[in-house]
Amino acid sequence: MKIALLGYGKMGKAIEEIALLRGHQIVIKTSDEDGYDITQADVAIDFSVPKAAFFNIAKCLKHGVPVISGTTGWLDNYENIVSICKEENGAFIYASNFSLGVNIFFELNKNLAKIMSQLKQYNVSIEEIHHTQKLDAPSGTAITLAEGIISEHSEYSKWLLNESKEKAIPINAKRIDSVPGTHIIDYSSITDSIQLTHTAHNRQGFALGAIIAAEWILDKKGIFTMKDVLNIG
Repeated sequence: MKIALLGYGKMGKAIEEIALLRGHQIVIKTSDEDGYDITQADVAIDFSVPKAAFFNIAKCLKHGVPVISGTTGWLDNYENIVSICKEENGAFIYASNFSLGVNIFFELNKNLAKIMSQLKQYNVSIEEIHHTQKLDAPSGTAITLAEGIISEHSEYSKWLLNESKEKAIPINAKRIDSVPGTHIIDYSSITDSIQLTHTAHNRQGFALGAIIAAEWILDKKGIFTMKDVLNIG
């Protein structure tokens, strides 16, 4: 499989390492928004920056190259990408987190939210901790977790960053050197607390999930999620 790495920072390098170990070839690795021939690739993996993500994804779709994106912070343009994908009969996966463990965590979060929706004495909050180089806050993973709770728990209608209000899930974002990513869901009452936690030990889990998604999307058409890749939920 010939892979284009659109975004060649720490995640791009981790993806490259695992891709080569799995017998794939890297034909493009760039952090530029232009100047590359995407038609060289069988599939593209976008871990760029928010301002470049839309351009990268649209370029792939318009040239018939399946693309997966783990870039966060660009989702105001998500519906435009959906439209382009449909118009071009392309293939696209977006995930706020490609880690296999995190995607299982997403499902556990939704199942727990469904149970806790019947227990009004518990208040929920989310804490996310990442390395200091992470550009966005809260993390895309934390937002996905909050949206999963909202979809199953009628007491909540939105999330707020570092702020508590009625009907809102507070997300506390922390930035600490050398932390790949920790997410904690906390349900607390005056009598006890229930916590669901995912802790990443390194970037390899994210990189492996991205490669597995790229392998899966070959020869497919449509808009998918990691739930499709892992056949869960």
